Amino acid sequence: MSAEYAETAELSVSGERIPVRVLGGPTVLIEYGGVRFLTDPTFDDPGDYPSPSGRTLTKTAPPRTSAAELGPVDVVLLSHDQHADNLDHSGRAVLAATPRTFTTPAAAERLGGGAEPLTAWQSVELPRPDGGTVTVTGAPALHGPKGSEPIVGEVTGFLLTSADLPSVYVSGDNASLELVQQIADRYGPVDTAVLFAGAPRMPVLDDALLVLDGKGAAVAAGLLGARRVVPAHCDSWAHFTEGREEIVSAFTEAGLRGRLEGP
Repeated sequence: MSAEYAETAELSVSGERIPVRVLGGPTVLIEYGGVRFLTDPTFDDPGDYPSPSGRTLTKTAPPRTSAAELGPVDVVLLSHDQHADNLDHSGRAVLAATPRTFTTPAAAERLGGGAEPLTAWQSVELPRPDGGTVTVTGAPALHGPKGSEPIVGEVTGFLLTSADLPSVYVSGDNASLELVQQIADRYGPVDTAVLFAGAPRMPVLDDALLVLDGKGAAVAAGLLGARRVVPAHCDSWAHFTEGREEIVSAFTEAGLRGRLEGP
């Protein structure tokens, strides 16, 4: 991914600007209504990371910004905690220093501390510095094909909404377009869709997609009616089978290249 793409990308709607910055892998900083949201914090160095399932995940690139350089975070939106490519050692330190973390009920129980469970369609209101509120809503997600939950575990996505701001959808590690359709039915069209991609696969699941591939991301963008798509979770890990090039190709083929953030 180019340095230009890693810089803050902004969309202006009704005079409001929503900065979204991809920091590498699934880690994205979203500044929404004066509240700093961080998705799936991963700030460790490259290396091998064994998982409880016995699979070793290999990180191939450092984060574009260290946790120290990032500065204070108000809220972490954690898709799940059970895989190192979504929450690593440094990421856990970020959780400990962050006032609130929203994640799955299973992850909240494992993590303890400030981690709060958020089920699908459940909403929580947060205060904005200007006196308004931001609503965080849990979005359903499936980390693989139907029936894969006992193997890959529970995951979640998120929606950010506010009365005077464009909506933001964060997919988390979701592979289900059926669930994207449900989200579109309730909240579409969304303004900004942060779509996790990378097309990781797992042999024990017959190499089924664990997260969207480029073509799936393009379909998801269309279903959501997203005016702007910011791809994440498509670099920095060896088990991702696709990168940004495949996403650009898929969006170009679908006639949606103009919605895709970055060069």
